[in-house]
Amino acid sequence: MAMMQFELVSPERKLASAEVSEVQIPGAEGDFTAMPDHAPVITTLRPGYLTVVSPSGTEQYFVTGGFAEISSESATVLAERAYAKADMTSDLQAELLAEAEAHHAAAGTDASAKLVADMTAGVALT
Repeated sequence: MAMMQFELVSPERKLASAEVSEVQIPGAEGDFTAMPDHAPVITTLRPGYLTVVSPSGTEQYFVTGGFAEISSESATVLAERAYAKADMTSDLQAELLAEAEAHHAAAGTDASAKLVADMTAGVALT
C-alpha cells in the first residue's frame, strides 16, 4: 500500500504526524481526499472534520479553518485551531459556534455568514 507523510499543526501544537494512506480534507471549495501521488495543491479549509486513514486505523480531527498543502509525497495541514474528535465536547462545540456567530454579528458579511453555516454543519457531525 502506498503511503504519504501527514502533518497536522495548529499554533498551539502538532496534533499528528504519521505515514498515512489517505487524508479526507474539508476544503473551502469542497471536500477532497489526498492520497499518495496526488497533484500538488494548496487550498484553504472550512470548518469540518479531517479524516486520516493509516495502517493503525482511522482518526478524525475538527479544524476551524486554515490551509492544506498537498504534494505527491505529503499532506500538511496548518489549522487555525484543531481538536481530536474525542475532545469535541458539547461545551467546546457551543463555544466555537458562539465565536463564529459573534464574528458574524460584528462583521455582517457573506463570508462571516458562511463561517457560521460551515461551523454549524461541522459541529453537527460530532
